[in-house]
Amino acid sequence: MSMEALLRMTHKYGADPAYVLAGGGNTSLKTDDTLYIKGSGSSLATITAEQFVKMDRALLSRMWSADYSADAKEREAQVLSDMMNARYRGEEGKRPSVETLLHDLFPQKLVLHVHPALVNGLTCAACGEQIAAELFPESIWVPSSDPGFVLALLCRKLMEEYTARSGKQPSLLFLQNHGVFFAGDTEEEIDTLVERVMGALAERSADCRPDFTPVPFDVDAAVALAPVLRMLYGEGTGASVKTVCHRESVKYAASAEAFRAIEGAFTPDHIVYCKAKPLFLAEYDDPAVVAAAYAAFVEENGYKPKIVFAKGLGMLACGKNKKEADTAATVFEDAMKIAAFTAAFGGAQPMTKEKIDFIVNWEVESYRAKVSLAAAGGARLSDKICVVTGSAQGFGKGIAEAMLDEGAIVVVADMNMAGAKAFADEIVARHGAARALAVEVNVADEESVKQLVDKTVLEYGGLDLFVANAGIARAGSLEEMTKSTFELVTSVNYTAFFLCAKYASRVMKRQNAVCPDYTADIVQVNSKSGLEGSNKNFAYAGSKFGGVGLVQSIAMELCPYGIKVNAVCPGNYLDGPLWSDPVRGLFVQYLNAGKVPGAKTVEDVRKAYMAKVPMNRGCLPIDVARAIFYLVEQQYEIGQALPVTGGQVMLK
Repeated sequence: MSMEALLRMTHKYGADPAYVLAGGGNTSLKTDDTLYIKGSGSSLATITAEQFVKMDRALLSRMWSADYSADAKEREAQVLSDMMNARYRGEEGKRPSVETLLHDLFPQKLVLHVHPALVNGLTCAACGEQIAAELFPESIWVPSSDPGFVLALLCRKLMEEYTARSGKQPSLLFLQNHGVFFAGDTEEEIDTLVERVMGALAERSADCRPDFTPVPFDVDAAVALAPVLRMLYGEGTGASVKTVCHRESVKYAASAEAFRAIEGAFTPDHIVYCKAKPLFLAEYDDPAVVAAAYAAFVEENGYKPKIVFAKGLGMLACGKNKKEADTAATVFEDAMKIAAFTAAFGGAQPMTKEKIDFIVNWEVESYRAKVSLAAAGGARLSDKICVVTGSAQGFGKGIAEAMLDEGAIVVVADMNMAGAKAFADEIVARHGAARALAVEVNVADEESVKQLVDKTVLEYGGLDLFVANAGIARAGSLEEMTKSTFELVTSVNYTAFFLCAKYASRVMKRQNAVCPDYTADIVQVNSKSGLEGSNKNFAYAGSKFGGVGLVQSIAMELCPYGIKVNAVCPGNYLDGPLWSDPVRGLFVQYLNAGKVPGAKTVEDVRKAYMAKVPMNRGCLPIDVARAIFYLVEQQYEIGQALPVTGGQVMLK
């Protein structure tokens, strides 16, 4: 048996969400002298050979006869110390799974411990032990116990009794409220055992399947509630809230009575990632009412709720970042699966309060949560939820890329959905799944802008920075310009900013209602043409001049809500598609409009515009991004139109 076999088995089951929850579970391979066990904090789906911890089995065996303290905390600390000392030299940077001793008990070479919801439908059910004995006579049922060394001792006792009674070595062990152990000497033996167990349980529970089909819900209510919960959970810093509305979540949100069926914790994983108890909100229209209910929950339980059910709406999962909120949502969906499956095995039997309290205070699970949910921090826009319109290409894309480098979450909003999706996919590949969302938007259409904001809030829980970058330019003299073209430029460059500010500020106001010291930003990407006239380009310049007026006026209106509204006025992005597109670019438009006297080629126009800039280059997206960062960080500036022109246009 080789490490390759262990990796194949581990990756196979680790990559299947039916078996593994939030990267949990563990696997092992043993020889006569050595146990290779999954290290804490590593994922079964992606673990490498180097991430397994090499353990000395002789030292592990001595732990069974060690004289440990009767005090639970002292005992577990002593056990952890001995476990660490059982690592081979060179393994010091790794922490072995808490179930290491249990893995070592099995005589078989391969061991797989996973937490399938289908299995936990059995282990978390009132008649689980009886039905397990009926379906799997060769199995061992381990009653609910304190985890760690106490659980290992109990398993050892039951396994020895089984062998003495049957003359066989155990290969299937069910842990009440905590999954299943499969053991075998080959991958084939493991696969055969898994298929038999899962097949029998699936047949038994065929009429108890949970239903996660999305259902229509009150989007406005969810968009109003999520920012309030986000601020309460984050205590004034950017957190994340994921809204989940499907048939299963709506079923439990129907009433306080329906909610009670899902209120108790089924497994330690649910406590680690979702806390021991969720919050039910019967009323949530008023932020003050939500804040009061939230505070009462914290006072009673000693922790902030990670899962909230809103009556008639569905479930909202909270986290200090998007990854954590998504994990909480996934783990609590697992709880809903278990609740459904338990109906086939005698009804639900959650963990007892005593066992819940132990897990809540257990160092091992606290460590696991910290490792699994560690958040990146320290960057200028760390975990800020940011919308950038027109960001599938050009200035917007460059701005978004710079924001991502500073830790931002970016909603790529653009009419070009194919381009937005492609860019979002790039972001996910580089930065992770939580960092980008592609949304199709027409900024000149009110319903489209509302849906952009709604989708952002339903996915992330709020909004910290809205960059209104989308714009168009259509050059032409008074004689050439048509009314329809003039109105198009005005609708995209001027009217659209009103729409973006209207719907973005609704969310930001809800956040401010809960945390008055928390500030948000709306930044218009204007133009140097918003600061001075532009010959034969009046439609564009007029819309940009008007944009500055909107910025100044809206800034005064929104300032009392902690919303800072400003503009940046870039110079010419000569290398971007707005200027350089060979068909519709401004170089071509200006050449055709005769805007540059004597110019006979596109290159003549380019040289003429380069000559106007003291810095002797065009404006770049990073220049604009840095100006945006300044405005976000600056707490004493609103209504400004900040030039980023290389000195071509200076403030007067």
